[in-house]
Amino acid sequence: MVLEDAKTQVDHAFTRESLRGLTAENTFGGATSFLRRRYTKDLNGVDIAVTGVPFDQAVTNRPGTRLGPRAIREASCLQAPDPPYGWPYDPLSELAIIDYGDLAFDYANIPAFPVALKAHIAGVLQADVATLVLGGDHYISFPILQAYAEKYGPMSLLQFDAHTDTWADDDMDRVDHGTMFYKAVKMGLIDPTRSVQVGIRTVSGDTLGVNIIDAREVHEAGPVATVAKIRGILGDYPTYLTFDIDALDPAYAPGTGTPVWGGLTSAQAAIMLRDLGGINIKGGDVVEVSPPFDTTGATAIAGAHVATEILCLLGWGMRT
Repeated sequence: MVLEDAKTQVDHAFTRESLRGLTAENTFGGATSFLRRRYTKDLNGVDIAVTGVPFDQAVTNRPGTRLGPRAIREASCLQAPDPPYGWPYDPLSELAIIDYGDLAFDYANIPAFPVALKAHIAGVLQADVATLVLGGDHYISFPILQAYAEKYGPMSLLQFDAHTDTWADDDMDRVDHGTMFYKAVKMGLIDPTRSVQVGIRTVSGDTLGVNIIDAREVHEAGPVATVAKIRGILGDYPTYLTFDIDALDPAYAPGTGTPVWGGLTSAQAAIMLRDLGGINIKGGDVVEVSPPFDTTGATAIAGAHVATEILCLLGWGMRT
């Protein structure tokens, strides 16, 4: 591959003139925005805003996901300066995509965090821009869903995860990455009958009516049949997609807080995400990438690929 003239390789995260188009820069240099998109707070004419939420004060096990957004951005720069593989269109050229930077919050004032995150996402949605969020621990999906439900009404939730995160917790002010979907159901943010959790392989007392496709079912039925089942559950309902990186087996994603064996392979995840093209997705996130436990960088690389696939899913609906 021949890179463009060196004089043009000047931190496209700051200097690119158009929000559309591919970028060829040295993978080992330059500012590491997500996929070399422009860093900006200007939402005019934007289709998708990628934003980071470096928060991990809700974890029950190993911390470190506050460093996830930075690692995912860096890993995204390792991807080839080509259209994402396996899609019939190029979202990077057809859509206006920006890196909106990270949510700023007071790390020592945890009770204020949910309100700050909800407002952060709501501000983007008010501009009719979709969000792709880089976490952070999984609790962040709860304030994000609150903002989305205010705009779209109760959402379908498509969750890839080792855990259901529906443990009972009636204190709506508690900040916990294992109970937020219990709260989301109880608050009417998601419709459990039109929601599905994929890759589950831990015990949960009450799934609250959410449809479960556990990891064994994916392994036995295969990713293509799994996608058909997911589509049947979601229908055409407005959907929020959340991908906890521990949905993948620790062999593929060791750098996470609560790894569980028997998980999805990266190949299964890639097939499912690509074959889900056309679902009515409105937003998404990738969470629980913990760089301190990611000694090879494989988990961040997986997170960057998942985020790119979610970006492609979001763009699919915008172009039709």
